[in-house]
Amino acid sequence: MLADRKNPNGKAEFNAPDAIVEESREMAFTTRLDDFVNWGRKNSLWPLPFGTACCAIEYMAVVGSHYDVSRFGAEVVRFSPRQSDCILVLGTVVEKMGPVLRRIYDQMLDPKWVIAVGVCASSGGFYRAYHVMQGIDELIPVDVYVGGCPPTPEGILYGMIQLQEKIKKGGVVRARDRYKIPSK
Repeated sequence: MLADRKNPNGKAEFNAPDAIVEESREMAFTTRLDDFVNWGRKNSLWPLPFGTACCAIEYMAVVGSHYDVSRFGAEVVRFSPRQSDCILVLGTVVEKMGPVLRRIYDQMLDPKWVIAVGVCASSGGFYRAYHVMQGIDELIPVDVYVGGCPPTPEGILYGMIQLQEKIKKGGVVRARDRYKIPSK
């Protein structure tokens, strides 16, 4: 302890520089601010599920007790864009839904991340029609793609882990944010 010795008056005394350095080595660590901020961000994702099809049912399984997404710090599901930092686009997005998705994405606070879950959100899936968007990346920037029709709960968890790795490696200001897709 820092206060090992006592003087005749009963007050603790210590050699300040040496004692503080020795004590701090046992209970403190040093790191860069970016690493510390990114560690906090990666371990506290607040996802907003934008579910439009069967992929949303698979996401419900991920939030359940069997897969338990709370192990990864993403159990706080928010349905308000102002309270979330990660949007999961789960399923088919039609042309009429595109502006709504863009508005929700714009209302989210920075930093924000996007996971496209399933082939419908990633590339339009097997819908090759005029009314289905052929991937949401023409509307909003996507960080992680999760394949499958429907994707397995393990695949969705793997996508969240991949997003956490991207957050861990990324800086406070990411390169993707410098070149934002303009609003229509």
